[in-house]
Amino acid sequence: MKEIDQIIVDAANENFDQILAVRRHIHMNPELSFEEKETAEFVSSKLKSMGLEVKEGIGGYGLTALIKGAKEGPCLGLRADMDALPIQEANAVPYASKVKGVMHACGHDVHTASLLGTAMILNGLRAHIAGTVKLIFQPGEEKIPGGASLMIKDGILKDPKVDFMLGQHVFPDMDAGYFGVCPGPYMASADEVYIRIKGKGGHGAMPHKCIDPIVLSAQIISAIQSLVSRNTNPLEPLVVTMGKINSLGGATNIIPDEVSLEGTIRTLNEEVRSDIHTQLKVLLEGYERSSGATIELEIRKGYPSLTNDSAISNRVLEIGQQFKGVDKFKLIPKRMTAEDFAYFSNAVPSCFYRMGVRNEAKGIVSGVHTNTFDIDEEALKHSSAMMAFLAISLLKV
Repeated sequence: MKEIDQIIVDAANENFDQILAVRRHIHMNPELSFEEKETAEFVSSKLKSMGLEVKEGIGGYGLTALIKGAKEGPCLGLRADMDALPIQEANAVPYASKVKGVMHACGHDVHTASLLGTAMILNGLRAHIAGTVKLIFQPGEEKIPGGASLMIKDGILKDPKVDFMLGQHVFPDMDAGYFGVCPGPYMASADEVYIRIKGKGGHGAMPHKCIDPIVLSAQIISAIQSLVSRNTNPLEPLVVTMGKINSLGGATNIIPDEVSLEGTIRTLNEEVRSDIHTQLKVLLEGYERSSGATIELEIRKGYPSLTNDSAISNRVLEIGQQFKGVDKFKLIPKRMTAEDFAYFSNAVPSCFYRMGVRNEAKGIVSGVHTNTFDIDEEALKHSSAMMAFLAISLLKV
């Protein structure tokens, strides 16, 4: 008799053509965050073709279905996101995006196709499942407030209650066939910063008659970096990046009336997150008093930091290393990027792991959020099989 991992590998290979077709269809027809109507309908049709009952309209275009095992046990949630990015694809491939200015540049088409592949495998292996698998297809990961938070508000973790969760994400730094996990704190919170400096414009040759918001913006940007390097414990990761500067009017010989700055704050610690918000406010108040300018600050809180449950993540690593269907499952370092799966990880014990998609021999080396991002599609066999193996193994425990 075949062992379960070989059964899963065989099932992934048998379903590969279907999984590949799903990925390419979704890639060619991307939809932006909270606009995933056609994608959701497509996913729903695939789930129904497996004989699964689908609940739709959760947190927007989110949907879910259950695979009930032959034995009683806990409920494991498996999540994939479905939205694309506002990027014009540059790849010359047969399955390139057909939607101008919209592209699956972060691999959500891969996540969705992989989870559908996992569903195909698990649906035929109910006798090996001790509990229930809740399939969660999520909208709006790329846009605040994040589809995960909206699905939770709509009760996705209830009826039946989700006891723990898994999510996987493409990782272009790692070759296809490899996987990685980071137990404990893994990904950063992400807040948006908007600063508006209102000075007094005038002729560039007479700055003494002005309140120069350009000079102030330069001083403020430098001072913010001092908050990071000199006001924060160096053992606590913190990134503040100002990614955009705009002046209202102006020319080479004109000092403008106003400058706006936009940026991001990333931390792995909620106390550090709160502290930097306060420090930034105090800093700008000081510049406002000393310069005579009016300085407005808006901080839009985004996703919280993502912490992988250590017990589950170490178990995932152990199970993944035992699975014969992949090359290697290894430990990976923390990241200062953000993910709204953090809302799930804050609500139930969870593990968010990475799947390799790189293949240098095929020229597949671009990072996510670029117009040349793509994957070695062989990774779809591994991703569907790995999640199915993890699900069955974790539910046994």
